[in-house]
Amino acid sequence: MSDFTTRPVIMGRRGVVTSGHYLATAAGFRIMEQGGNAIDAAAAMCFCLDLLEPQSAGIGGEVPTLIYSARERKAFAVCGMGWSPKAFTVAWCRDHGIDLIPGDGYLPACVPAVVDTWAVALARFGTLPFAQVLQPAIELAEEGFAVYPGLREHVVANREKYATLYPTTGEIYCPGGRVPEVGALLRNPDWAGALRAMCRGEAAAQHRGRVAGIEAARDVFYKGEIAERIVAFIRDHPVEDASGSAHAGLLSYEDLAEWHGGLEETVSLPFGGLVVHKCPPWTQGPVVLQQLALLEGFDLRGLGHNSAAYLHALIESAKLAFADREAYYGDPAVDAVPLDVLLSPAYSARRRGLIGERASREFRPGDVGRGVPEYATFDVAADNRRALQVGARAVRDLGLGHAHVGDTTHLDAVDREGNMVAATPSGGWIGSSPVIKGLGFPLGTRGQMFYLNANRPNALAPRKRPRATLTPSLATKDGQPYMVFGTPGGDAQDQWTLQFFLNVEVFGMNLQAAVDAPTVHSTHFPSSFYPRAAFPARVEVEAGFPEAVVADLQRRGHDVGMLDRWANGKVMGIRLDRDRGVIQGAVSPRRGIGYAFGW
Repeated sequence: MSDFTTRPVIMGRRGVVTSGHYLATAAGFRIMEQGGNAIDAAAAMCFCLDLLEPQSAGIGGEVPTLIYSARERKAFAVCGMGWSPKAFTVAWCRDHGIDLIPGDGYLPACVPAVVDTWAVALARFGTLPFAQVLQPAIELAEEGFAVYPGLREHVVANREKYATLYPTTGEIYCPGGRVPEVGALLRNPDWAGALRAMCRGEAAAQHRGRVAGIEAARDVFYKGEIAERIVAFIRDHPVEDASGSAHAGLLSYEDLAEWHGGLEETVSLPFGGLVVHKCPPWTQGPVVLQQLALLEGFDLRGLGHNSAAYLHALIESAKLAFADREAYYGDPAVDAVPLDVLLSPAYSARRRGLIGERASREFRPGDVGRGVPEYATFDVAADNRRALQVGARAVRDLGLGHAHVGDTTHLDAVDREGNMVAATPSGGWIGSSPVIKGLGFPLGTRGQMFYLNANRPNALAPRKRPRATLTPSLATKDGQPYMVFGTPGGDAQDQWTLQFFLNVEVFGMNLQAAVDAPTVHSTHFPSSFYPRAAFPARVEVEAGFPEAVVADLQRRGHDVGMLDRWANGKVMGIRLDRDRGVIQGAVSPRRGIGYAFGW
């Protein structure tokens, strides 16, 4: 194996930060230089990413987050997913002939979660005021940042939409009706104004202490002028969506004002001397743990790194884990998710026995003790229609393929005290909902992931979190901080990050070699995104594997689709070597703008 890597492993003693855009990484470093810890730095990076990568994430979207607190010696999940509108129900969809929740417009909008997520994290684990954390993003929005190729390509592809359907978006991203060139400065003063309003709220309450100030800043967003603007705009400006009809937004002021996220227990599994932590099943995160539980029965090192036999085991394990995701995962505040069974050795052993020498073309959820649920064996749209007793609407191609594999971004931060953060910002992207006039950002569309069969988990219900694909990862060793990592990539996220993790922990690669290595992902199961397509036995293979390996996968019955060498994801991660006092970080070169920095 060549020792060449596309970039060096970044190594530092005081701290390391990674993110999906180099300017956001610089902001995280700046916050640490000012005395902030990893949580302060992560929050600053997230707000910068929501400005710098608007085609991938926004403050109207979500950010599932994992934090290891050095002070408390414990890992936490932070609820980075808002709930659905009280008025948006299965009955509403039946009455309006909706058989699939569209992937655009206002209907799939949930309460924006980003501001609350970081307010909770900063109040509990951070050290700095909210205004100081927000300052780098405010400066970038007011003074401008350089347009890069990926952003320009997105605007070119959506120019007609922004000129006609989403004119408020066009005002910012196509000023004067022209797509800005690479290197041109792009400003978003309304976006900065929204953050400045939160800073004013904090300043008015700061005499009561840092935490009270943070909570006051949060309330400006959810109970003040920002919430009022959101509700008025989506009420008064209906927009056409993939259903073929125009709809006003259903989010109310009360939906925003009464929502509050919070800290939750992680879901975890021991593996190879580590404990891997994921967010609860309001994300797809536990599929990584299910895959690890299945793969413990294989001699992965003996199979050989990226051999056909090794990839076959990964792919078939993913099919089984994601089938269980479809059958059982949902918001645990509403749905009873049997994780105790799904992660048990006995269940994993039974499921492992289903992996044969040939690629399965079946969709095979497991039996957790009450039979395989029939709804999980149907096409999503067909199951929706059967439950609703409505006819099929035409499916509008949103040009997204199986999932939003190019949307979403990621960030990690580790400081010398041992605080660790992994967060995956997404949603609220400019391509699927119009910018709210005066605020500079759109709402998200995560509600498209709900089912419309009320009898299954992850079914649409008032004030419920949809099961997101967003899935940061965190690992501890002997109860101590060890590693954080993640990637954009929709349904593929937990497949690519699993490969990265195994590259490091099973095959001994350094972090950069591990993120550089080519990857594969299955699209065998239903997509989480409209129109919820599935492609039995299909596996997308990045160029870079030997031809003999690809041919062997095809002989095993896999329907192989070949991708460009650097097509899959933007995996990044940070690892703490406590014995040496060194923190290491790496970011994939894919999509070109993510970077790590340490000192």
